[in-house]
Formats: sequence, C-alpha cells, structure tokens
Amino acid sequence: MNEREELEAWKRKFNKKSSVFQRVSKQAQKKVNQYIPEKAHRLITDSIKKMVEVTLKGNEWVKLSKVAALPSLQQREERMKERLDFHRKAAVIEGAGTGAGGIFLGLADFPLLLSIKMKFLSECSALHGYDVKEYEERLFLLYVFQLAFSSDDHKKETLKVIENWNEEKEQLKELDWRVFQQEYRDYIDFVKMLQLVPGVGAVVGAYANYQLLDQLGEVAKFAYRIRFFSEND
Repeated sequence: MNEREELEAWKRKFNKKSSVFQRVSKQAQKKVNQYIPEKAHRLITDSIKKMVEVTLKGNEWVKLSKVAALPSLQQREERMKERLDFHRKAAVIEGAGTGAGGIFLGLADFPLLLSIKMKFLSECSALHGYDVKEYEERLFLLYVFQLAFSSDDHKKETLKVIENWNEEKEQLKELDWRVFQQEYRDYIDFVKMLQLVPGVGAVVGAYANYQLLDQLGEVAKFAYRIRFFSEND
C-alpha cells in the first residue's frame, strides 16, 4: 500500500461510526462528570482556554521559525515519529508522576499534557516547512488537535476543513474556544479522571498519556499528509 492508498484507508476508517463500546462509554462518561468536583471542571476549562489563547497569539511552545522542509514525505514523517517518541516518553513520565500524587497533582497533569501536545504539533509544522509564527499555521495546529480529540461528528467536520485548508483558512478568523474545550473535555474526561483516584492514578496516568500522544501522532501524520498531497498534486 503506497502513501496515498494508506491515507484513503485511514480516512475511511476515521469516518466510520463509533463502536457500541465507545457510545456506551460516552454515556458513562456523562454520568461520571456529574461527580467531578467543580474545582476540577474550572481548572480543565481554564487550562484549555489559556492554551487556545496563547497558541493563537504565539506562545511559549510555538517558538520555531520556518525551516527548510525535508525533501520527501517519508523523511518528514520519520522525523515526526522521532519527535513523537520523545514527547510521548515525557508525557508518560509526567502522567505517572502526577497520577501518583493523587487529586492535586493529578489536576496539574491537564495543563502539562496540553503543553506537550502543542510542542509536538508545532514541531510537526516546522518539519513540513511551515512558519509557526504565522497565525494561520497556529490555527491549523488547533484544528489538528480537534481532529484527534473530539466527538465523531466534530471530527468529520474538522477533517473536511483540513482537506480544504487553502480555501477554508481564508474564512477562519478565529476559533470557537468554548466548542473546542467542550469537545476536548468530553473526549478525555472519563479516562483522565481515573488518574485522580488514589492507588491507580500512576498507572492510569502513564497509560492514558501514552495513548493520547500516540493518537495525536497518528492524526498529525495524516493531517500533514493531506496538506502535502493537496499542495503537490
């Protein structure tokens, strides 16, 4: 299977309806959310809001300037994999450490994990030769983020935006951070809240962070592959 065929196969899989297990988990998640302390809700919401704001304004983890892109798609994706391995290890260590500390350190995991994810995405952008200092590129990072962490319906809408980025970016002046944070929270709350449970937090935190970075890495690879083909056809 070549790179284009692999991309089309991924898109077909990506657009499939969620499994029964995922839908049942969603209902359980909504139930669990009712028992989450208000302090936790506020911290998560504030962390996501800040991440969106600082990303769009240019922030501490988007410091890279435009660099010469590697000549081939394969070389770019190999470097992306190397950077994913690096950031995934950091996320696992951080998740285990904060998870072992119970609810207070567990809550600290949210902004730290967001930072790791955005650092990885900004590096992916630079590896493909895009200037992360440009507003539209920082906006693209947030759309890739949503493609990885949101509901099935929102993912499908986001994929369409990414597939038609050159046209869509002219219409997109800002991001609806409230929709963004709600989609992200709904996606990860259930497993991440288990990280706050004493005794299992460290194991859950390490595993959850590994899986979340792994998922982000896969989505980033195909999102930038979509742009590569659209710009080089």
